[in-house]
Order: sequence, then C-alpha cells, then structure tokens
Amino acid sequence: MHKSRLQALVIDCGTDQLDVDAAFWGAALGCKVFSYNAEPEDENYRGLEADPSQPLMLVQKVSHPSRVHLDIETDDIDAEVARLERLGAKKVGQVRDFSILEAPSGHRFCVVPVQRPDFDEKANVW
Repeated sequence: MHKSRLQALVIDCGTDQLDVDAAFWGAALGCKVFSYNAEPEDENYRGLEADPSQPLMLVQKVSHPSRVHLDIETDDIDAEVARLERLGAKKVGQVRDFSILEAPSGHRFCVVPVQRPDFDEKANVW
C-alpha cells in the first residue's frame, strides 16, 4: 500500500528571464510570486501563492521548449511509478529523486517525494 496525489502544476519556461516570466504568470493568475528553492541554491523555480489546500503552482526555468507539466507526490516513488506504468505511462528520465514519466498521450509529468504537510490525510491510498 502507498499513497499519492497531485502535488504541483509546473509552468516550464525555456527562458533566461525567469523573474519576468514568473511576474507574468503571477499577474495573469492573481498570485503573489515567491522564491521557491527545491534544493539549496537552486534558482530555477518561483512559486505562485495559492490557497494551501490547492496544488502548488511553480514557474520553472528549463532547457527544453516551454510547456506545462504536473507533479504527483507520493510516499513510495517506486510503487507509484510501477502503478502508473501499469496504466500505460513509461519512465523517460530521472532528476535528483524525481522520476520523469510520459503518459500514453505524450504528456510528461514527474513523480516526486511528499512535499506538502497535509499529504497523509488528503492523498489517495493505492
């Protein structure tokens, strides 16, 4: 048995001006922009402030074309990746402890460790 849930909506920006792009998305969505560092000294993310009950919204500087992807948080990455592969996803990469998968539709998404404090009471049980 393991748990998982939608953790974040990530706006990937193929940009050298992350703060400019984050300011746009913050204004477009009516959210305050804040510094969000997934790892110490990692300056590739900005957060968009939202209600804590909602998935985290991030703006991320990337080297691939701009797109939007989802993060699924879980207490057991291997079990969640296996579950998603049984549904038709395929693993296409790894970044730190994040697994990168591709849905049958071609959309990429990440499976990440637990990020939010209310995970245990709000996550799906598999």
